Amino acid sequence: MVRIRKNANKLTNGERDRFIAAFAKLNNQGLGRFADFNNMHKASGYRQAHAAPGFLPWHRAYLLDLERELQAIDPSVALPYWRFDQPAPNLFTRDFLGESDANGTVKFRNGNPLEFWVTDGTPGIHRTPDFPTSQAPPNPMKEAQTLALGSQFRTFRGMEGDPHGLAHTSFGGSIQDPTTAAKDPLFFLLHCNVDRLWAKWQRQNGRFDPATAASFDERPTSRPGHKLNDTMWPWNGITSPADPTRPPDAPGGTLAASPCVAAPGLQPRVKDCIDYPGAINAAANMGFGYDDVQI
Repeated sequence: MVRIRKNANKLTNGERDRFIAAFAKLNNQGLGRFADFNNMHKASGYRQAHAAPGFLPWHRAYLLDLERELQAIDPSVALPYWRFDQPAPNLFTRDFLGESDANGTVKFRNGNPLEFWVTDGTPGIHRTPDFPTSQAPPNPMKEAQTLALGSQFRTFRGMEGDPHGLAHTSFGGSIQDPTTAAKDPLFFLLHCNVDRLWAKWQRQNGRFDPATAASFDERPTSRPGHKLNDTMWPWNGITSPADPTRPPDAPGGTLAASPCVAAPGLQPRVKDCIDYPGAINAAANMGFGYDDVQI
């Protein structure tokens, strides 16, 4: 079974409400499983997931782990994406991910379950957009430009800076800083779009075979977690001081299993997160797709 991830701005009211209800339940006012996902993306884990070739595969596994936890709460839910090169006026409302006041405090309508959001013991979300939220942020690269970064992974992965980085810095608040960004639910929709762009690039260029450098080029890094056959933290449970290159803890345990597919496994390797639709190997199918990317 393939769960289709949709444009957040185009969700029906029912799809929106089921998604935010599941997300709020995962958070459980700061006491739920979401705390692990917040902790995975803090400063101690930065080098496991950023500024190296494994950026895209790591975040693909991270999003899938979270999505599967949401689906354990409500099987109808799939993670939507924020297409940050287009206006998304339905997203930044009190009915969905909230409306920022003059101080950057995100406000919700009464009854929106996200109004009880808590991370690190602090209630609420702080987010200050640098653009009118009825419009798209002006600075991130447009989709067509991103897909034209080149047909080789080595050049395409430059999108970590633009559009990915510039989408983050289109706001003040926690989402601006990678070490605090996961405190804001918007982070996951932003990264879902980053993964969608990678998926679209893969389909456009036929880049699903992990055995080819065109699909994944680990050069020029020797950093653990970014090479093709490396297992990825935190799902591998490897920590310092046993391995000084890893963080001191591994929040969350193994990656959530799916009742529908086996991939990418409980302790995914980088190469397990490349052929997500099973285009080369049917057993590699990770069980998700996008509403505008051919499976």
